[in-house]
Amino acid sequence: MPSANGHHPAFSLVRAVPIKALNLTVEEYRHNRTGARHYHLAADDDQNVFLVGLRTVPEDSTGVAHILEHTVLCGSERYPVRDPFFMMIRRSLNTFMNAFTSSDWTAYPFASCNEKDFYNLLDVYLDATFFSRIDELDFRQEGHRVEFEQWDDPSTPLVFKGVVFNEMKGAMSDPTSVLWQTLSRELFPDTTYHHNSGGDPEKIPDLTYEQMVAFYKRFYHPSNAVFMTFGNQPVERLQREFEEKALARFEQIDPDSAVPLQPVFAGPKQVEDVYPLDDEDTTAKTHVNVGWMLGESADLDARLEAQLLEGVLLDTSASPLLKALETTDLGAAPSSVLGLEDSQRQMVFVAGLEGSEADRAEDVEKLILDTLTEVAEKGVDPQMVESVLHQLELEQREITGDGFPYGLHLIVQALPAAIHDSDPINLLDLEPALERLRERAADPQFIPNLVRRLLLDNPHRVRLTLKPDTELSARQQSEEKARLAAMQETLSDEEKQQIVDRAKALAERQAEEGDISILPTVTREDIPEDIDIPQPVQFVHQPSSQRWYDRSTNGLAYLQLALDLPPLDREELELLPVYTGLLTELGAGDRDYLAMAEAVAAKTGGFSAAASIRAGIEDIHNTSGYWLMSGKALVRNADAMVDLFHQHLDAARFDETDRIRDLVSQMRFGVEQGVAGRGHIHAMTLASAGMSARAALRHDTSGVAAVRRIKAMDDGLETAAARQDLAERLARLHEKLKGGFRHYNVVTEQRHFSSMAQALRGHMRQGETDEAFALGHHVEQIREGWVGNLAVNYCAKAHPAVAPKHPDAAALAVLGGFLRNGFLHTAIREKGGAYGGGAGFDPESGSFRFFSYRDPRLAETLEDFDRAVDWVVDTAHEDRTVDEAIFGVIASIDKPGSPAGEARKAFVDALHHRSPEDLREMRARVLDVTQDDLKRVAETYLRSEQASVGVLAGPSREEELDELGLRIERI
Repeated sequence: MPSANGHHPAFSLVRAVPIKALNLTVEEYRHNRTGARHYHLAADDDQNVFLVGLRTVPEDSTGVAHILEHTVLCGSERYPVRDPFFMMIRRSLNTFMNAFTSSDWTAYPFASCNEKDFYNLLDVYLDATFFSRIDELDFRQEGHRVEFEQWDDPSTPLVFKGVVFNEMKGAMSDPTSVLWQTLSRELFPDTTYHHNSGGDPEKIPDLTYEQMVAFYKRFYHPSNAVFMTFGNQPVERLQREFEEKALARFEQIDPDSAVPLQPVFAGPKQVEDVYPLDDEDTTAKTHVNVGWMLGESADLDARLEAQLLEGVLLDTSASPLLKALETTDLGAAPSSVLGLEDSQRQMVFVAGLEGSEADRAEDVEKLILDTLTEVAEKGVDPQMVESVLHQLELEQREITGDGFPYGLHLIVQALPAAIHDSDPINLLDLEPALERLRERAADPQFIPNLVRRLLLDNPHRVRLTLKPDTELSARQQSEEKARLAAMQETLSDEEKQQIVDRAKALAERQAEEGDISILPTVTREDIPEDIDIPQPVQFVHQPSSQRWYDRSTNGLAYLQLALDLPPLDREELELLPVYTGLLTELGAGDRDYLAMAEAVAAKTGGFSAAASIRAGIEDIHNTSGYWLMSGKALVRNADAMVDLFHQHLDAARFDETDRIRDLVSQMRFGVEQGVAGRGHIHAMTLASAGMSARAALRHDTSGVAAVRRIKAMDDGLETAAARQDLAERLARLHEKLKGGFRHYNVVTEQRHFSSMAQALRGHMRQGETDEAFALGHHVEQIREGWVGNLAVNYCAKAHPAVAPKHPDAAALAVLGGFLRNGFLHTAIREKGGAYGGGAGFDPESGSFRFFSYRDPRLAETLEDFDRAVDWVVDTAHEDRTVDEAIFGVIASIDKPGSPAGEARKAFVDALHHRSPEDLREMRARVLDVTQDDLKRVAETYLRSEQASVGVLAGPSREEELDELGLRIERI
């Protein structure tokens, strides 16, 4: 579908390539004056996407690219207001706004379904990218600074502050991040990948403002840029904006930003390093990984070969390398850093184990190499190769878009090739290359030869042993304090006053409102009158309930089955997330888990299981519960998908006790290492756990209490008797669950309904549920601090509020954005130095929750939450600020998902008695919210004496948690 209106004369069309599998045309243009490239993905989609990407090549680990990414968005030539990026979030109906820093590129993307909003954002993004003010005060706020602990008292100790500084402290407390950064450092000693592009907290304070400005001037130029757009906007109009708002003011330069190739090692290396662990027990907490540098990611055939090899070795539990890693006693689970990394110029392949010991490193490497040698000598089943090719085809066809716009997904997929001056269209139009690969892979020696060439005979290999160090965190803190003390010792009175003056100047800048009327904005008139909610085109009641959605799925079929939950006791409820995580990873019928994994990969896109337990829409204590299975496949494989789906349901095997033990270990390491990344979610879940029995269950089954429980379960599975006991409990739970009344959901194009109906016919049955699922009534005030391996804090407060359908729910939903926009962003992020903070109404717990993310503060943040309430009640606010908060809620309600995802959401909502009319009613109430409503609900529901508190922190903050009167628990 080429653009209808041609292109702007400032650009030349290089080519237009239709991609039938994606139902779009990619048009490549080159800007005549600067050489800037523009790739337009012309598609019949009104969720339009823009991204400008720049090759940014750090030469150290000061985080210059990352800090610049933040600072660029803090004011520009035509928009010299403080923080136009966050200002535009609230003046927009965007479906996505962000910025990314990768290892060798920086990108600024956004998406919107509203044409006016799209061009408003485009205007601001272009000015920010190419004409940023790069104010030194913004550098100090976003990057790093030193201030006195009491900013105006030079007798108090110096401290480091800064958003990125604290963000990276949090990131580098995650062993997975340390593992990848260390491995990358060792694999690439001579190129930019040696450095931590996000920033090493020890190195970030070395970066000067002048160095950051020089980095901006070098890399933020159109000759070093690639523009990528997706959607139905005319390319001529897009390019007119590019030209008039930015490109006409530049001449072509040689950016000299190419990433050189890393010279190949003469032979393998072995490296040991450490990561911080605030736990005296270091048993089974070592990571052992083996990493290889491969070829260039821009070589499409080489990239697909590497992806095929990754799939053959690691796709399923039946894959030889993953099977070896899952079943060995050398470690607890396959590494969280596993497989192919192909977003850099040179690809990396990694295999390894976590939960190991340092003295097993050589044995782990031998296990990996022996497994690869066996594949090279014996080959693999041709069906396994075909299964991986099938998965690549399915991934190519699937229309995504749930949480991340589909157009942006395609753009990010193609971006690395464009960044490295290669052909991004090849990465989108995979069918010809896949066909070439399929022909080559038909040779039985193809995979063995690939294993030898890419891995066994490749000397560029590093074995990394990453050990826990229980003193490292304290040592890092001590070194930081010593560095600051030494700095303070040498300060003259004049220099001390300069630090005070700079702190005052930053505080004054943070207090500035500025003339934000110069920023473009949407208005209430730009909000669509209605929202599109998918409706089933067929609804069958017997013998099982069936909903049939006609959605554009590009040749895929999606199947969901929900079964009414029966009454469950506490033990069964706590076992439920383990059961749902295990079920589709086990064998079924006459297939063991290996045979089942092979069959599923050959014919489907995989299955998953989950529990859906939600609060009543009018009474949060009146819960409803379902157990769901989901699957997807290419329509041509519908019969096989349906059969395999029901084998899991009807004939699941719980006799594979060793497999269950391996899966529990994998779950354990997954949730443990996810704490730092989800700390704010865990803190809010903790704080709201006393609002209802459903809220308490959420904390117990998906919060930090669940992390602790899965750790204890894993530790308790040492004996065969313990494993057998767990297997029997899982089998009993399965028998109890699978008999419930069945609700089917089918999502595909209507022309495929008959084939899906035929596939399902033999599986329909009534099912029954004798008693209704319920959780009862539970209310308590929570004041807890959970201590774990964390370098920063995550703070939350929760106030009891109302049920989802209560008339005040709309005002509470708007209040969250209002507080973030007007108070919390400045107090928590800009002044407090946390990476983020905010507030919002949670309908599932019937509570209003405040949170901070990667936060250096603790008590002060909790106080800011209370001050935010006072600010709402005691301040006279402009009406436009209420509108801005309303825009944010409407954008979240109206945000499109994938065609299948929207239908699946509608199905689950219907199960829980939430109708399209309920959503439309809520939306209408949101549009009617006034400033008086916000003040009223803040006074009514956000009383400090009723608040619950939940905090996640490291051991060094335990005393402070105690002083706050919080009960201390350990993760």
